[in-house]
Amino acid sequence: MTSRSRPHRRRSVLALAVAGLATTALAACGDGEKPPAVGDVLRFPVAERKAAPAVSGELLEGGLYDMAAKRGSVVVVNFWASSCPPCRLEAGDLEQVARDTAASGVIFLGINTRDGRDTAKAFVAVRNSYPSIFDPGGRLSLRFTDMPPVSIPATLIIDRQGRVAAVLRKATSAAELGPIVREIATERAG
Repeated sequence: MTSRSRPHRRRSVLALAVAGLATTALAACGDGEKPPAVGDVLRFPVAERKAAPAVSGELLEGGLYDMAAKRGSVVVVNFWASSCPPCRLEAGDLEQVARDTAASGVIFLGINTRDGRDTAKAFVAVRNSYPSIFDPGGRLSLRFTDMPPVSIPATLIIDRQGRVAAVLRKATSAAELGPIVREIATERAG
């Protein structure tokens, strides 16, 4: 392969990935519904929630994480990258909500995309006390076919039964995220 064809190949792969995400987002909408836009906060009534996909992977600091072992807890999953200014902006707020809701059985999990491991580790070293899965290719976000995160930052709240209860497709704040997480944490198991 010549050096001239490599950029073309990268653009083609990128175009296919973007088309795949767009198709996934459109497929998640039924009967001609308009797909939710980036920047939306989507909340789902208990009866309409769908099971979250399997989420597992290697942690930034080593070791493995499997969200299935957290069943019975509310899990807040945040997709981020250190190069994303809104991700950097919301990091302190996520940390605050994680601390404020831990006693209620809420667990936070980061999923790092698009970074090298050292860059991601440097980011969390000063910002987060909760674990992050290292997923530079963004494969875990593609598992959320019913309600894909489609952007970073994106935050999904998984209820105690392992169902997607809310999706925030934008940077969030403690004032916005905290009440949503606390409400989902107070729901009765069942």
